[in-house]
Amino acid sequence: MKARKKSLTILVADDDEIDRGFIMRAWAKSRAANDLRFVEDGVELLEYLRHIGQYSAPSSSPRPAVILLDLNMPRKDGREALQEIKADPELRQIPIIVLTSSQAEEDFCRSYDLGANSYIIKPVTFEALVDVLQVLGRYWIEIVDLHPGEDSGALESNPAVRRMPGNV
Repeated sequence: MKARKKSLTILVADDDEIDRGFIMRAWAKSRAANDLRFVEDGVELLEYLRHIGQYSAPSSSPRPAVILLDLNMPRKDGREALQEIKADPELRQIPIIVLTSSQAEEDFCRSYDLGANSYIIKPVTFEALVDVLQVLGRYWIEIVDLHPGEDSGALESNPAVRRMPGNV
């Protein structure tokens, strides 16, 4: 069994204050020990990731291990933010889990086409949200080897990152 990983930052991009509160409470109830941070739209998400404005100090915006992304947000929606992140060589390795209320097949297909790692429809009950976050935490934090470094070049130079045979 793998040793427990250090605490990682999980970044949630969601404009709905009630949903953010539910996610925060469900995260605490799921006993996830990782740092959970929030931004309210795609513009703020990209400012966080690029250390712009209120996020200019790296200590205020540590590189997230995983992003939970809502699609329907003001200013820059999740689809636009996803496309921009996956087109940026400095950011594209960050796993993005779409966590949205949209059940539209177009959103599902487009999210994967743009590079989303998972697509999850937001559960309708608090207990179901706790269950989803427990599974996400277990999979993305305990099972998957995530990029631990602060700079984008760390993945290539980090000998601890496992590569499957045949991968370059």
